[in-house]
Amino acid sequence: MPLFGELFISEILKKPVYDPKGEIIGKVKDLVVVKGDPLPKVASIIIDRPQGICRIGWERTNIFNKRIISSFINALEAEDYDMDDDDLLAVRDILDKQIVDANGAKVVRVNDIKIEGYEEEAVLIAVDVGMRGIMRRLGIERGGEELLRLFKTNLPYNLISWNYIQHLKPKLQTISLTVPRQMLSDLHPADIADIISRISREEGAHLFKDLDLETAAEALSELKPDMQADIINAMDAEQAADIIEEMPPDEAADVLSDLPTEKAQEILEHIEKEEAEDIQELLGHEEDTAGGLMTNEFIAYGPEVTVAQAIERFKKDAGEMEAVYYIFVVDENEKLVGVTSLRELILGDPSATLAEIMETKTKTVTTNADDLVVAEIISKYNLVALPVVDSEGALVGIVTVDDVIDRILPPAAKRLRRKV
Repeated sequence: MPLFGELFISEILKKPVYDPKGEIIGKVKDLVVVKGDPLPKVASIIIDRPQGICRIGWERTNIFNKRIISSFINALEAEDYDMDDDDLLAVRDILDKQIVDANGAKVVRVNDIKIEGYEEEAVLIAVDVGMRGIMRRLGIERGGEELLRLFKTNLPYNLISWNYIQHLKPKLQTISLTVPRQMLSDLHPADIADIISRISREEGAHLFKDLDLETAAEALSELKPDMQADIINAMDAEQAADIIEEMPPDEAADVLSDLPTEKAQEILEHIEKEEAEDIQELLGHEEDTAGGLMTNEFIAYGPEVTVAQAIERFKKDAGEMEAVYYIFVVDENEKLVGVTSLRELILGDPSATLAEIMETKTKTVTTNADDLVVAEIISKYNLVALPVVDSEGALVGIVTVDDVIDRILPPAAKRLRRKV
């Protein structure tokens, strides 16, 4: 029996269902949904009646629209039904569930479900995630339209086509969208992290696996520590290592410090030796110190290097770094002797040496300096990066201003790094 027009599920809930004699069988309680081609379809109508719940198969439906629903069978022929966990039910399993809207880079709620007729079937074509869906369920959609019309404003539709929704399963907690990998990768990592943090851990891990390595690493950095640990823990060591290698050493160390020691060591064994050593070095510093804040990813050249040479080397060395603020100048023993900004480098005489253009009055801290002291120095001298030296004055890392900002966030958001 074809569906007469389009409708939303909220428009038929609790509507009476009539038999051929015009007697009421019961009221619509839910719809059983099954896989269809190309869209999921209604397999049967779940009906609530005084003597218990029953169902009527779609093939026995006579009229189905927002005004009247009727069946070919009489009330006595309706099949008793127990709410089966193996069935996918529209109201129980889809309505009011969260859904990932990749186009809007946010998590929204299914407020209603749109149904249309298609080749003798009733198919689910979209979910309503907007205000219309809420107002429709409250029975005030028309009134809301008229009110907004007085202000020369329309009540917008906010529908997500079913073509974008992944395969559903009964009793699901969250509905995910089938999002092309490129579309997902085009979102800002912070938006991806926000989406992942608002859905179930299972769905979040599934969404994360669809990201390319670079995007996955950036999104991982934006997640809270417990979510980071859950996602990395769920991966095999080799896959996790590929993502960790894409991260700056200090952020990689933060992630690994939240994992079980065995898992962290297993991942480190799959990371290239040089990068693993950099991460291990950072893991060795106490939390709440300059060493615990710093990254050992920086650019340093000798004082005899010319501006022209430094620029050429910089083009190659800075390629895979997260951010570069200064060129540090070190002697043959790696001791810090000066620093120059990128502006000074670019504007400098190409034949001049770094020794000639560098600033020698450089503020530094040691690895065991308190993080509050680090923050005070960066703030007082308007620095974007503060060099960290060891007891002998050798440059071992830098603390960037964003590292300090992360550290002075409220305590609930702070990370406690432990040694691995």
